[in-house]
Amino acid sequence: MDELNRKSVDEFKQSEKIPIVVVLDNIRSMHNVGSVFRTADAFLLQSIYLCGFTPQPPHRDIHKTALGATETVEWKYFADATDALKQLRDEGYKIFAIEQAKGSISLQQFKFEQDDKLAVIFGNEVSGVGDEVLKFCDGCIEIPQLGMKHSLNISVAAGIVLWELVRTRDPLSP
Repeated sequence: MDELNRKSVDEFKQSEKIPIVVVLDNIRSMHNVGSVFRTADAFLLQSIYLCGFTPQPPHRDIHKTALGATETVEWKYFADATDALKQLRDEGYKIFAIEQAKGSISLQQFKFEQDDKLAVIFGNEVSGVGDEVLKFCDGCIEIPQLGMKHSLNISVAAGIVLWELVRTRDPLSP
């Protein structure tokens, strides 16, 4: 690990985070949840909010894919995603759903400024982000897709979106 220049758990917790909160609303797969934890750790994100029936740590199936990221990434649980979004709005976050919707912004055209605090919502694997949750959003971000299928697994979508947001906001330095 020393050769890879990886942070310890304490170093991670004390590091300045990129002000992105990932909101997972009614995600059914523990593997998807674990994968998003791992991605949030990789990009040093602020936190994850687990909402609705989204599984919560500790659980061995979450840990299986998170590989310890549940110990580094701060997370909170909310029974209702709208309560999470109200709190985020009060804390000055801009809120965007990752969803194919009328008027959505293509990911490569989305602008995330250095001083912005951003919350991104990923919805249920089958039904997406719910209408009630969409009412709290400042907009929707869409991943361009060129093939016949127009959906991605949530862990893949989260990896693409979060990397692009981190990359364009604050390019990683060696």
